[in-house]
Amino acid sequence: MIGYLIRRILAAIPVMGVVALFVFLLLRLTPGDPAAILAGDNATPEQLDRIRPSLGLNEPIYIQFYTWVAKLLHGDLGVSLISNKPILEMIGPRLEPSISVALATIILSILVAVPLGVIAAWKHGTWIDRCVMGLSVLGFSVPVFVIGYVLIQVFAIYPFRWVPVQGFKSISAGFGPFFERIILPTCALSFIYIALIARMTRAAMLDVLGEDYVRTARAKGINEVAVMMRHALRNAAVPVITVIGTGFALLISGVVVTESVFNIPGIGRLTVDAVLARDYPVIQAMILLTSLIYVVVNLLIDVAYTLLDPRIRY
Repeated sequence: MIGYLIRRILAAIPVMGVVALFVFLLLRLTPGDPAAILAGDNATPEQLDRIRPSLGLNEPIYIQFYTWVAKLLHGDLGVSLISNKPILEMIGPRLEPSISVALATIILSILVAVPLGVIAAWKHGTWIDRCVMGLSVLGFSVPVFVIGYVLIQVFAIYPFRWVPVQGFKSISAGFGPFFERIILPTCALSFIYIALIARMTRAAMLDVLGEDYVRTARAKGINEVAVMMRHALRNAAVPVITVIGTGFALLISGVVVTESVFNIPGIGRLTVDAVLARDYPVIQAMILLTSLIYVVVNLLIDVAYTLLDPRIRY
């Protein structure tokens, strides 16, 4: 296992290098001038000529790339072209909101979706199964911003005024304010992920319920709950874990619509703002961060396979 982890970590280095090169060239070769955006619409050519050297934009592309990578290896993600702030200082405050919403959403989704999927597979073909699948279709069909606005209307405006409409509070400010502002975006996002995880759990459970070891466990007189949880669910957990891990990476990298609806200052909104402003350093840093998150999550998923399924060994 240790050797496998080392090989995966070493393999991630060239992957991140290719991502960095692709992102750098893609952003540099697309139309647009960061100096013109920074200087404003009324800037003169002389002003643009003075700004470009300060940003390093007058250098050849390969020199710009070398300079950027050298700083990156020293932990320097650069400085925003628009706000003139270090990118690390911009990302730091945005991580907690995104991670908090992602963790809360995944935890709630697992607690609700996995039991629903198991029950739907256990009662396959009955009205319980049809109800669970109907709820899953509904979760996929309704856009998240519609769910978000409905939750705001019902629980924050009228008839109930239980929670604030928008915003985010750090958990350091107290669990109460933190919970009040995270519950609605968590519930809005959970509709989609509950639907996805429930359907995957049901499909995986149906595949293993017909296996010989499940029939043997039932023939031995083992309690049906123990058969479902100990024998069937554990062997069906591999595809479910894959969906959960991928969903978690997607949530951390930024759910822009939800962050916009609930005015959450997360990573997603920072990325969109940087794209609209053509803030090259911020865009590069955010894409690299997203790629790193996916690499780490995929590694953790592979490790989880061995814990859930003893037949898998690396």
